[in-house]
Amino acid sequence: MSVQELVLKQRTEILHALCSSGSAEHLEQVLDVLLAEEELSWEEYQNVQVLPEAKGVGFSLTGCRSSLEGKEEYQSTSSQTLLTQRPSLVRELQGCTDGALQALLISGLFTTADCDDVRLPIHTPSQQARRLLDHVRSKGESAAKTLLQYIQQKQESGSTPTQEKPTPPKEFVKYQKKLSSSVSAQSCFLSTYGGTSHMSLDDIYTEGQLELGHDCADAHGSLGLEDIVGTAGTVNEEADTVLVSGEAGSGKSTLLQRLHLLWARGTALQDFLLLFPFSCRRLNSEQRELSVQELLFQHCCWPDREQEEIFQFILDHPHLILFTFDGLDELKQSFSDEHRLCCPTQRAPVHVLLFNLIQGSLMKGVRKVVTSRPEAVGPLLKKHLRKEVFLKGFSPSGIDCFVKKHHSDPAVAAKVLGSLQTNTALLGLCHSPVLCWIVSQCHKELLGCGEGSPQTITDVYLMILQHFLQRQSSQGSTAGSGWLHEHLQTVLHLGQLAFELIGTTCYIFSGADLETCGVTEKDISMGFLIQSKDMSSTRSKRYEFLHVTLQCFFAALYIVLSNNTDRSTIPKLFELKDLKETGLSSACFGSCLPSTYQQEGEATAAETPNLQITATFVSGLLSQRHQSLWLHCCPSAVMEKRVRQVVRCLSKGMQKHFKSIPQPVEGEKKSMHAMPGFVWLIKCIYEMQESRIAKDAMSKLEVDHLKLTYCNIGPVECTALAYVLQHLKNPVGLQLDNNSVGDVGVEQLLPCMHICNSLYLRNNNITDEGIRKLIAKGIQCDNFRKIALFNNQLTDACTQHFSHLLKTKQNFLALRLGNNNITAEGAKQLAEGLKFNHSLQYLGLWGNKIGDAGAEALAQVLESSNTLVWLSLAGNGVGSRGARALANIIKNSASLEEIWLIENCITRAGVECLIQALEHNTHVKSICLRNNDLTPEEVEEMTQRESRLIF
Repeated sequence: MSVQELVLKQRTEILHALCSSGSAEHLEQVLDVLLAEEELSWEEYQNVQVLPEAKGVGFSLTGCRSSLEGKEEYQSTSSQTLLTQRPSLVRELQGCTDGALQALLISGLFTTADCDDVRLPIHTPSQQARRLLDHVRSKGESAAKTLLQYIQQKQESGSTPTQEKPTPPKEFVKYQKKLSSSVSAQSCFLSTYGGTSHMSLDDIYTEGQLELGHDCADAHGSLGLEDIVGTAGTVNEEADTVLVSGEAGSGKSTLLQRLHLLWARGTALQDFLLLFPFSCRRLNSEQRELSVQELLFQHCCWPDREQEEIFQFILDHPHLILFTFDGLDELKQSFSDEHRLCCPTQRAPVHVLLFNLIQGSLMKGVRKVVTSRPEAVGPLLKKHLRKEVFLKGFSPSGIDCFVKKHHSDPAVAAKVLGSLQTNTALLGLCHSPVLCWIVSQCHKELLGCGEGSPQTITDVYLMILQHFLQRQSSQGSTAGSGWLHEHLQTVLHLGQLAFELIGTTCYIFSGADLETCGVTEKDISMGFLIQSKDMSSTRSKRYEFLHVTLQCFFAALYIVLSNNTDRSTIPKLFELKDLKETGLSSACFGSCLPSTYQQEGEATAAETPNLQITATFVSGLLSQRHQSLWLHCCPSAVMEKRVRQVVRCLSKGMQKHFKSIPQPVEGEKKSMHAMPGFVWLIKCIYEMQESRIAKDAMSKLEVDHLKLTYCNIGPVECTALAYVLQHLKNPVGLQLDNNSVGDVGVEQLLPCMHICNSLYLRNNNITDEGIRKLIAKGIQCDNFRKIALFNNQLTDACTQHFSHLLKTKQNFLALRLGNNNITAEGAKQLAEGLKFNHSLQYLGLWGNKIGDAGAEALAQVLESSNTLVWLSLAGNGVGSRGARALANIIKNSASLEEIWLIENCITRAGVECLIQALEHNTHVKSICLRNNDLTPEEVEEMTQRESRLIF
């Protein structure tokens, strides 16, 4: 079928899309493109006239009187530019037509009547821009030149026309104030795990670590809140949606809440006149079909009057509007772009509206910020993203700041922080804001636990469980471990509620849900449930858990303690793939659910990570360390059976991963590229805290290289990895590139350093302090021979530790420190270590700042090396002086094969030295010299003289 036939076939749908939105903008944009591409002549364009009406969009095909009638069409350059560049000129002129008209008026090319005709209030800003272009074209070449010069001057001065905001109507301003007040009221208290304690967001908010994708050109440097909607990291200029991605408990909802509050106060995001906040969790309960207008006004803030006028202003000025959608992973439906919708007045299910808003079919130009867990974001959604920002939880200084804010008594804060410093596993857990809150909330329990300080996530959640239950106990704290038995019925009631609804992506519960599960007012008063702020429904109270991870924890408690769960519950819980394929129709969950909760079709993207968290808690709760808690709550035989089930599930899961390892190509090492599911199983094993299970799992893993890149590995995961991997039979290369290991994560990895013959930690936010601890341990490990630390935060301070390593370990083979902040001083420190080293084969320092002085220091000690094979000093500001020194290495080395010197400032004189050195060494294979200070003629000449020079 030809394109023309397709257009004719879809005529009705196309007309509906272009004309039924309540705005002529879509049609006029199409006409702009057709005119610019010369698919539409000027006369044809004049005969398709868009008429502004009170409602809808009208057309006239009767023609329009124009001063161009009867005249030969202008073909001169500036006039033609108005046609060929029309779409971009319309965008440039929106909001600054007054300035352009003034320039034309001063030049005598426009009259006051011309200006008034363009400024007619019935026209939108884009229509005024088009009318201005039409008038200018009718005036001839001089007017066209004047307008283009005006636009160019605006661009060169840095004041782009689109930065000028239109004057909104009076009722819009009133609505803006009402919306700001509403958003401020919703945002001033912590809305997530703050519960009913009314923690002021100002008092408690602590910034998390925001990062751009590692492959992004702007990836380095810290990001602030406003950078989320800024230009840094943009990968798709045409898209409107920014994704903030982070694990459960990383602070996504609190971050959005802070953005909302700052906007409402007028201290941030002031490029946006309106901000509409949405919770996907609450949108789940919206059963009606809505239009975009109804979604905005009914779910956020209702205008007192002139709803149509306000909505029309939104349609006409989309770049001044911001939508936020919190928790896309909690939406019941998985993202799809199959059902396209482009009319903002057309009603559709809420998830269809949301998906079309995200992909830009609806409300194109409106900026949208969406939060989600990474597991829920697939390639289908990512192609519609403007950029992705990763929220990595607290930095070490963030933990310190949060704890101090949480405790008004500095002495208590100091004790909590001191306790964390002595328990690095717990410190690693506190990088998650929700876990940091639990630890701070339970400071009395933490400081009083002595040697039994929490080690696992399950330990931390048991601590908050005990804290809440004993706080509400009328008899005070129950001695010993009897506190759980005292409150067993409450735990089971809340556990059943959590268990039955976690698999259906249900996070908000009605009174009927609570009644079905036996939840009483006393159970509610314990504080684990809070009243939901469901703006769309005030008819009855609705509840939700303090945090989704707490719902997972209670579901796990129910699985472990209840006598009413099926024997297949635990196996099904760990078979995540099977659960997803069956859409939770299995007896494990499906049989427990009332028919109103059972969903048709496949499970959502939110389901798998929540079930993983639940399974992790089940593993931890069934640890032998917690046996005393269950003594009076569940028969020992039942508990032992459930422990065996979990152990079998973990063993089966690990075997599944091991079987997927491909056979190595001849001559290469056997490598396993682990998936996030493998890391989850490792965490489950760690939660059980039984070394025999870890030993059994690792006894069956036989690889030379274990690759765990892009697996969202932070300090918590490092703790689990070290706990399990230390039991490997043979040394491996451990590759953890592009994660969030950080200094605390490095410290957590130390117990498994003895089985690492190589360690790859590119892009992991590691500083000199982390290196200090890593090297101190690495020196003691015979197997440790290679390390790669590209793209971290290393300075000259780390080089003294590497110098010590080079002096001490005479079997060390490879040191790669590219793209850090090492200067000539650092290079000199490394040279001190290299004087005494007789084993190093690979040295990579690309992308640092060592300059000629650093190159000279390294060359002086490396020219006598009999082991160095590869050297990279690319992008280091090395000039001809440095090249002259490096020529001595080439001349004297018997082992060197390759040097990388690209992107430096080496001139012809320096290259001449390298050529002369190569004449004395036939062993060197190549010297890479692209992008140095050489002319094309010099490059051609030197390539002919020496073929081993690569330009």
